[in-house]
Amino acid sequence: MSIGFWQIAIVVVLVVLLFGRGKISSLMGDVAKGIKSFKKGMKDPIQDQSDSTPPQDQSSEEQDSDKK
Repeated sequence: MSIGFWQIAIVVVLVVLLFGRGKISSLMGDVAKGIKSFKKGMKDPIQDQSDSTPPQDQSSEEQDSDKK
């Protein structure tokens, strides 16, 4: 048995009814952004690492100012 056109159509209709058209389109947009971000990261990973700087620990500075 193979999957026919009507079986696929019924599944698509059920998914649209359950999740709504807006939810599906926003989900697909999020997936597309993720794919673009992944491709960008794979394209030039060395540049991304050199651009990122480690965050400074501001909690110790805040504690010192509280003691004064």
